[in-house]
Amino acid sequence: MPDNRMCPPSSSKECVCIDTYRVLDSCRDKDCFENVKVYLTEFGEEIIDRTCNIRAKYAEVVCAYINVNEVPFNRGFYQLNIKIYTKITFEACLAPRNIQEFDGIAVVEKNVILFGSEGNVKIFKSEIGNDGFCSDIPCQAPSSSNLPMAVLEIADPVILDTKIVEPRVFPCCCCCCVDDIPDNVRGCVNGSLYDRDEKALVVSLGFFSVIRIERPAQLIINATEYNIPEKECISAPENDPCTLFKAMSFPVNEFSPPSMNSFPHGPTCHNKNEGPRHGGCSCS
Repeated sequence: MPDNRMCPPSSSKECVCIDTYRVLDSCRDKDCFENVKVYLTEFGEEIIDRTCNIRAKYAEVVCAYINVNEVPFNRGFYQLNIKIYTKITFEACLAPRNIQEFDGIAVVEKNVILFGSEGNVKIFKSEIGNDGFCSDIPCQAPSSSNLPMAVLEIADPVILDTKIVEPRVFPCCCCCCVDDIPDNVRGCVNGSLYDRDEKALVVSLGFFSVIRIERPAQLIINATEYNIPEKECISAPENDPCTLFKAMSFPVNEFSPPSMNSFPHGPTCHNKNEGPRHGGCSCS
């Protein structure tokens, strides 16, 4: 591209301009939320009334909402209010050899302040499939870039504790009520969620997350032409799954537990006198 005026004169490689998002600030966090109330269905409420022998099987983050607001008197900084909705599957022992599974939704909330710079432009983009000829399409509203984009990367939580509590012993001050849970989150469980003042099921959850704040940006990068790969696509043989299975390598590592030397930091020691860090929304 010798006629590309965006390339530096001294550059010997071809360079192109790309439209992408630039990360302005980011952080990582390890949060422990203690005694978070779990919203249950009518079936789950009946189970915790009949037994106290309950354990959590697994937890899955099903949804997260992020609100971005400017921080007063701090230009370029933004407060991120994050709500994380987690579906948890439990097992309850009602009688010998009588195990019942049920689901619930736990909601936690955290706040982060990050630098996001400033933006005062209005962005318009053309729509694919619309050439504008003889069409009756209203004028496109601008998408302002005054607020940056917030991105949350989060792993499914670690379940640290599960217990049933009485409301008189453990008054709940949760960050939301059952009516605040979005419909798409409620649809993750079988049945309607309830919020009653009787027994409550609470959990302690540990989250690992990375949060970053981005803005649109145009960058010049070095580029080379795309090379057609030499490897051919191999299709699975029809009606012969065993042939494909025999071609797979044996997973030796799955049958060999890693030694202590395989971990870069060695074993982790925990201070028994140091409790979990409190943060965000919890029933406390």
